[in-house]
Amino acid sequence: MEKRETILIIDFGAQYNQLIARRVRESQVYSMVVAHDVSVERIRDIAPKGIILSGGPSDVRAEDAPQCDPAIFTLGIPVLGICYGAQLMTHLLGGEVAPAPKPEYGKQTMTVLDDSPLLHNVDKSSVIWMSHTIYIKRPADGFIVSAETPTCPVTVCEDRERSLYAVQFHPEVVHTTYGTEILQNFVYSICHCSGNWSMSGFMERQIEAIRAEVGDKRVICALSGGVDSSVAAALVYRAIGQNLTCIFVDHGLLRKNEGDMVESIFKDKFKMRFIRVNCEDRYLKKLAGVTDPETKRKIIGHEFIDVFTETAKELPDVSYLLQGTIYPDVIESGTGKNAAVIKSHHNVGGLPDHVPFKLLEPLRDLFKDEVRALGEVLGLDHELVWRQPFPGPGLAIRVLGEVTKEKLDILREADFVFRDEIAKAGLDSEIWQYFAVLPGTRSVGVMGDERTYDYTIGLRAVTSVDGMTADWARIPFDVMESISTRIVNEVSHVNRIVYDVTAKPPSTIEWE
Repeated sequence: MEKRETILIIDFGAQYNQLIARRVRESQVYSMVVAHDVSVERIRDIAPKGIILSGGPSDVRAEDAPQCDPAIFTLGIPVLGICYGAQLMTHLLGGEVAPAPKPEYGKQTMTVLDDSPLLHNVDKSSVIWMSHTIYIKRPADGFIVSAETPTCPVTVCEDRERSLYAVQFHPEVVHTTYGTEILQNFVYSICHCSGNWSMSGFMERQIEAIRAEVGDKRVICALSGGVDSSVAAALVYRAIGQNLTCIFVDHGLLRKNEGDMVESIFKDKFKMRFIRVNCEDRYLKKLAGVTDPETKRKIIGHEFIDVFTETAKELPDVSYLLQGTIYPDVIESGTGKNAAVIKSHHNVGGLPDHVPFKLLEPLRDLFKDEVRALGEVLGLDHELVWRQPFPGPGLAIRVLGEVTKEKLDILREADFVFRDEIAKAGLDSEIWQYFAVLPGTRSVGVMGDERTYDYTIGLRAVTSVDGMTADWARIPFDVMESISTRIVNEVSHVNRIVYDVTAKPPSTIEWE
């Protein structure tokens, strides 16, 4: 198999470091993210074709600011610094970094000053996305300025002889008009990659790695029936066959009819070893009186592992727990001590310190769209692969506040109507994720000439590619009318429907 080309991304705590990785992979070049304190010896072992220094929330001049080994700049490997990474490169190489006279957030207009290989085919004037209060005041010796904005005189600088490049903006976000071209210029023209990354190649390498790691040991899969765990199960099943047992925890927090569907697909169709554990009462008792969303997630994570531990006692020689953890799970839980935590995920946070088996997470490096592509390569049903994302904690984080059986049943029915109407309108392939939420608030209404005081249902529908950013879906009014009418007529104890029209950021996709 052809040697895999790699672009190494050094993480300084940016929430978008994984987005940089995704953009590189879209160019058919493999990328991997490592911590800022990665050793030069480790970098040599990886032998990357190029290195990208990510952004980050710190001030490079601060005593506790994350740094990398300055020897990285002497390895003869092209380096691209983005935002904090650009400032850090400048700072370590003797340039000057200072507070910006005017902080820049959002869209700015960049003017190209020089015929730079990094800016090849970029218009002389184009839109870029800024997010900084610190800027490069004076580049390091050997660097020339290649682009500027009216308030940022060193927007791009470079030392072509040493193949060192620094950009103050974020080329990885879609708001930068030529961001993809800039990253591809770095990957192909500067790092001389050929582009040999593919899902079929990833599948083959992972199957080999799983077989080497697991051998003849037994694995239990934390199967939820969602896209991530389903693809993970199919991948590991391809590698080790009947040494995989899928354990489906039906915690009573699933959508309508979902438990039966999961069992039918994996037990009857795929013929995998499948165990269904029904434990709705157990979860409801644990969640009784709990209103804090992070506490709910942690309870569900702990119970999740406890159920597996108990079930595993009945299975011989289980050594591994398979989980469908993917990149957005990891980044939103914080990737290091310098990264901000948005919310914890039950796959990567809230688990006990000691579990009786090793974790197997073969999808940990993939984004959602890549997971779907892998599912197609593995031969999974298109309908299963393209199901909308569903959170591990299930409806528990869509019932705001305390979770009860009554609230879950109300939400389940409302969510079913919403999804049914979206499918009937032919919008299910256009909207990335759509679901109902029960905020827990009640309001006055009139039904059948009588006063009511019942629940409000919130509807959330977004368009996205990987969940890192999202925009609210513009559902036609006639479809919204049908959804609203059906819910208030078919679902007991609901008399009001509201629609969420905020993007991510500033909101998250889920309400909790």
